[in-house]
Amino acid sequence: MAMLEIKNLSLSVNGDKKILNDLSLDLWEGYVHAIVGPNGAGKSTLASTIMGLAGYRDIEGEMIFEGESLLGLSVDRRARKGITLAWQEPARFEGLTVRKFIRAAADDMTDSAVADVLEKVGLAPLLYMSRAVDKTLSGGERKKLELASILAMRPRLVMLDEPDSGIDVESLRRIRDAIALLKSGGTTVALITHSLEVLSWAEHAFLMCCGKILDKGSIENISRYFKDRCIPCDHKNLPQLKGISPSGQS
Repeated sequence: MAMLEIKNLSLSVNGDKKILNDLSLDLWEGYVHAIVGPNGAGKSTLASTIMGLAGYRDIEGEMIFEGESLLGLSVDRRARKGITLAWQEPARFEGLTVRKFIRAAADDMTDSAVADVLEKVGLAPLLYMSRAVDKTLSGGERKKLELASILAMRPRLVMLDEPDSGIDVESLRRIRDAIALLKSGGTTVALITHSLEVLSWAEHAFLMCCGKILDKGSIENISRYFKDRCIPCDHKNLPQLKGISPSGQS
């Protein structure tokens, strides 16, 4: 069953160039999906449009989430429906402690509940509960902290934009495990990526380029297509997944 149905979605910048171009896709409930494609394909724009961020709301087409239209709904109302987006570069919150940051994601969280989600992403509670969510945290620490807040939130749909960006191998394993926990808890996950490693975590994938969905299907099918059968087009970037050298342009 489709949790999110996107039909003929288009988004233009200044009424001119289309960043999303008559795009349609379905995200199935309870699955881990991957949306892959080269830099500039429109992947992050698609996530921002689903979230309803400022600058991404003047669209054509339709977005149906659990049977109801998202058109005209604010970011806050979409969040209350259970939609959330984790950015490639997590935010910093000067003066806010890790404990308060996690508690903001869910109602009435005890210290033990905060500690539990921190442990699940590999952050020792005794070391992190009272730390500030600021520049003293590394990019990997902030990624894991953001995932801890999402685990606490238990959203219906989470979009993770380049979840492997700027992190080490151990952090990557923790993030993969957190995604498995989200799925086991009933969350539908959409991974925005150009990484072959992250693609392998998914169960179903979409190939995106120039604001369109070019293909969809199994991870094996999409990774082979992306590597060997990419159709010629005028995109300025090569569709290069980490660990894959493409034979053509997309």
